[in-house]
Amino acid sequence: MADLGALASEASTCPRCDLALTRTQVVFGDGDPRADLLLVGEGPGADEDRLGVPFVGRSGQLLTRLVEEEVGLGRDRCYTTNIVKCRTPGNRDPKPHEAAACAPWLEGQLDLIAPRVVVTFGNVATRRLLGTKEGITTLRGRTHPWRGVTLVPTFHPAAALRGGPATVAAMREDLGRARVALERGRPEGRAGDREQGR
Repeated sequence: MADLGALASEASTCPRCDLALTRTQVVFGDGDPRADLLLVGEGPGADEDRLGVPFVGRSGQLLTRLVEEEVGLGRDRCYTTNIVKCRTPGNRDPKPHEAAACAPWLEGQLDLIAPRVVVTFGNVATRRLLGTKEGITTLRGRTHPWRGVTLVPTFHPAAALRGGPATVAAMREDLGRARVALERGRPEGRAGDREQGR
């Protein structure tokens, strides 16, 4: 694919899993196509499914505020997407075969955007990208080298809304790690590590 627009157009009619039968529309992603910071959640909710943009509900408002305050970037200077691009019934966690069916779209986004730092929100996104069964409470609090970039796991904003000030504070710490990683620059060995984890 030559650009994100072409990739999004192809994804908009994706029939690769049964989520295509219940979605309103594909929620491909939003933001700067040359962003240094890629934000990855698990999947769109009802508001996202209706509007076609990731993280637009209450959790999205919290995410926008925390990224602005802790990283110093507006959402328009990041790129935001999800592991799966279609809403799951009842907002359940995506099933492994659904995430696998959607993986080529995320791979294409990663290749075209070429971010320097990736922040994953919650268990689903973090486990999928890191290829682990460990939970977010174990994985967060530090950075992870991943495919030549820096990956920073943190809680999902929806969990922060439920969890209260302590969870929000933890997200702030993690996003601060993302800011530091961005300030340090691109990790060495990016080209050689590009295929790792595929």
